[in-house]
Amino acid sequence: MKAEELTIQQIERLLRKISEKFPQDEDTSILTDIHLRVAQESGEVIVVDDDEKEITRCVIEQWIDNKEENFYDEITSLLQGTMKQHRDMLDNLGILKPYSFVLEDDEGEHVSELYIADDDIVIIEGDLMQDLEEDLNSFIDNLMKE
Repeated sequence: MKAEELTIQQIERLLRKISEKFPQDEDTSILTDIHLRVAQESGEVIVVDDDEKEITRCVIEQWIDNKEENFYDEITSLLQGTMKQHRDMLDNLGILKPYSFVLEDDEGEHVSELYIADDDIVIIEGDLMQDLEEDLNSFIDNLMKE
């Protein structure tokens, strides 16, 4: 599924709405996760906090009645790419760090971590521990050579 320009604009508008709900000021929220619940059938995205309180919602027209098996993989990539472009906005929300954006299906089942921010560390795409074993083995091999 190739993202249409309108789809990207709708996602950007959704991210702006989220950032408007959590402006950076002295009163930071203790919220730790922002959940994006996407319904494949209706294209609706409902954004909720940890307590299931709705933050905002929208409908992504291109996603309505999407029957692709890899739908959530495709939108994960699209959402992460858009979030990466708006990193300055998303990394400076009035939320106590660490916080993350989590993609869920319409039943609230975890699909993917989209964005994790923790002070100076921001992880976009993939898991925090992804390839950790490989990195550690490489590090140990390099130490042994010296």
